[in-house]
Parts: sequence; C-alpha cells; structure tokens
Amino acid sequence: MEISKIGNSLGIKIDVGNANLLLIKADKGFIMCGYLDVETAEKLNDAACIVRGVKNFDDMLNAKIVKTTTKAKELGIKDGMSGKDALEILEK
Repeated sequence: MEISKIGNSLGIKIDVGNANLLLIKADKGFIMCGYLDVETAEKLNDAACIVRGVKNFDDMLNAKIVKTTTKAKELGIKDGMSGKDALEILEK
C-alpha cells in the first residue's frame, strides 16, 4: 500500500494483484478508479467521480472523468474534465 500527499489531498494506492486500486481523497469528496462503485457513492450522497485506465496518481490527474455522482455535479464536476480540474474543485 502507498499513501501520498497530492496537493491538499491524500492519495491511496493498493496493489490488488492484476491492477492497482487508486483513490484520491479531498475535503469535499474523492476521485476513484474503476475498481470502486460510483453507484454506492451516489446512494451515500458522496461527491465522487470515476477515472478509468489509470495505473498511478499522475494518470488519475491526467485522465478524463467518465462518471460522477449528483453531489459532484452540484460542485461543478463534469464528465470529460480532467482529474486535476476535478480535484481542484474538491479541494476548494
């Protein structure tokens, strides 16, 4: 397991065998890889967004958001924006 400081947020990387489980947790919500379930985050009213095809935190920041929860949309996060731009919103 790897824990890293990314801006004002916390990055968590877990090697689960064939891939890495990645999460960047900010004050207002989180960006997660495809291993995690956005529908559960939606049910829990979390501000969350998904990026896919990522292997590390740099990939997450450069990837495009492919799915968001209602709460993330209310904060201004949109599908297609970069993970970096989404993280800036989640850190405000």
